[in-house]
Amino acid sequence: MQLVIAEKPSVAASIAAALGVKEKKDGYIEGGGYLISWCVGHLVELAEAAAYGEQYKKWSYESLPILPEEWQYTVAADKGKQFKTLKELMHRADVSEVVNACDAGREGELIFRFVYGVAQCNKPMRRLWISSMENAAIKAGFADLKDGRDYDALYASALCRAKADWIIGINATRLFSCLYHKTLNVGRVQTPTLKMLVDRGEAISHFKKEKYYHVRLDLSGAEAASERISDKPGADTLKAACEAETAVCVSLTKEKKTAAPPKLFDLTSLQREANKIYGYTAKQTLDLAQTLYEKRLLTYPRTDSAFLTDDMGDTAAKTVTMLSGKLPFMEGAEITPDVSRTLDSSKVSDHHAIIPTMELAKTDPAALPESERNILTLAGARLIFAAAEPHIFEAVTAVFSCAGTEFTARGKTVLAGGWKELERRYRATLKGKPDPEDMEEENTLPELSEGQSFEHPTAKVTEHFTTPPKPHNEATLLSAMERAGNGDTDPDAERRGLGTPATRAAVIEKLVKSGFAERKGKQLIPTQNGAALVSVLPDMLTSPQLTAQWENNLTQIAKGAADAGEFMQRIEAMARELVKENTAADKGKAAFTGGEEKPSVGKCPRCGSPVHEGKKNFYCSNRDCAFTMWKNDRFFEERKVTFTPKIAAALLKSGKANVKGLYSPKTGKTYDGSIVLADTGGKYVNYKIEIPKKK
Repeated sequence: MQLVIAEKPSVAASIAAALGVKEKKDGYIEGGGYLISWCVGHLVELAEAAAYGEQYKKWSYESLPILPEEWQYTVAADKGKQFKTLKELMHRADVSEVVNACDAGREGELIFRFVYGVAQCNKPMRRLWISSMENAAIKAGFADLKDGRDYDALYASALCRAKADWIIGINATRLFSCLYHKTLNVGRVQTPTLKMLVDRGEAISHFKKEKYYHVRLDLSGAEAASERISDKPGADTLKAACEAETAVCVSLTKEKKTAAPPKLFDLTSLQREANKIYGYTAKQTLDLAQTLYEKRLLTYPRTDSAFLTDDMGDTAAKTVTMLSGKLPFMEGAEITPDVSRTLDSSKVSDHHAIIPTMELAKTDPAALPESERNILTLAGARLIFAAAEPHIFEAVTAVFSCAGTEFTARGKTVLAGGWKELERRYRATLKGKPDPEDMEEENTLPELSEGQSFEHPTAKVTEHFTTPPKPHNEATLLSAMERAGNGDTDPDAERRGLGTPATRAAVIEKLVKSGFAERKGKQLIPTQNGAALVSVLPDMLTSPQLTAQWENNLTQIAKGAADAGEFMQRIEAMARELVKENTAADKGKAAFTGGEEKPSVGKCPRCGSPVHEGKKNFYCSNRDCAFTMWKNDRFFEERKVTFTPKIAAALLKSGKANVKGLYSPKTGKTYDGSIVLADTGGKYVNYKIEIPKKK
């Protein structure tokens, strides 16, 4: 019997359908020699710091750095039942081997291995490695299962990533929060990303607008412009001189140019384009692409490749033909697909580029939610463009001399629309106006010849201003994250920049959730707290180069070309240095705002941050601390006690609250006693009753 473990119930259902497994049980599906079950995302995780000793339950400078010798793991409290199911299935006598069918990537490997390890399973491991959830792909994957140990290096890389994020995240967050008496979330990838936003904000605020001018000549329908002129009198003098003289065409160049079709989408380029066209955040695009993958309509989204493998030519060509009949903007358009440019196995590591699957042939796109349809259409349109003819045009540059100054006119004549014509059709179907940066106008110059002269041309002066850099939006920030540290990266490295295609969206979301960045329309703006945090942190935490270098190392570890132990030693050394070098707050730099905008009912017993009252709970203001006391906790409901702010304040101050009229579910009577806070540091807070002794 094979036990197959997928990452999510929906994926397990697709695998079961492909393999003809139909008998549903509690937490798994059985039949045909298979048991198919699932994790629920990260079922097992690295334990919180409190698991390593009593001294780590409260946040303090003295307890740092926290560097676990033996790493502890914890099963998410609300996922205990499914873990128990998986553990029992792994240890079933009739299970001969376990198949890891979690998502085929670094995080999928981690999710499975954590469960496999904590369940103390030692049965043979196989690996399902697929890029599409279509039935044919699943069947082909099961016909070609890999040895699980072939992915040990990938797991080592995933484990290093998780431990590095834990060590830097927990130590740096506690260190700077303790120094500045405010919750300051610091992360290995998140903080350098914040630095990019802050740097861009400073470049905008320090920008000084400057005025400049052009003199423009009207030469029988061709407008020729001078270089920039910094002063108005100079521009006016040139204008007057030109109108009194003759302009002569001194050079005319005609160049036939080709704009090759675009590459296919990897995750980051899909997120960028979806942000530009639809305004979707990186996380929204990833979530939509993941949903379409699970519906078998899109290939695996968490990819960093923009190519298909060499053996996918037929599939790609058939998909283009199918899409041409499915997507409304292609109505009446003709295309003879040439998919050869999209194929290159040497540029595909774990997964190929994102394209729609042939499953779409059986689906009505109009029946999908609009947001899913938009992403599917975007990915489909990109595959069509990539397989279309090149865009060919003639670029004409004419240079004129007048009053001792050069003037330039440029024109463009389209010779073959190619893929750009198809892109124009797609853009025309969009609700919003197309981005002017993406729409190139055809500008045809009149017939000109070298030596041609124009007496007393009409001239005008136009006024312009230099423009500041634009604030980042998700599209430009994703590009910046992808390019970060490229100058310090090996030229042949597959993965560059901050984070991975799969994690960048979550990093941006965490910055917003932590209050260090905010969204204004499509723009991402650093908050005052974000700028203050960057100002107090050392370069080792804010440098994109350093984090990009780590990401490089993780890629090398995944290839078996670098040592995981050495990487972790460097991370631990960095944590020690952080604590050693930062012993006091820099009062001159810190300009943190707020933090106490809501009244506090007391201090968190775990981290010392203020606890606020919400509609349904009393929660710790530190977003990295899980401490929450729920008002509808069964403990209080069973004893018919209203969980008031007064009780909460007493529990936080002294660990106990005296309450009159406690109801006993056993006897049906009421009594007076004390409710004691019995916090074990887990996800949920526990309570117990203490009855005063009679004198």
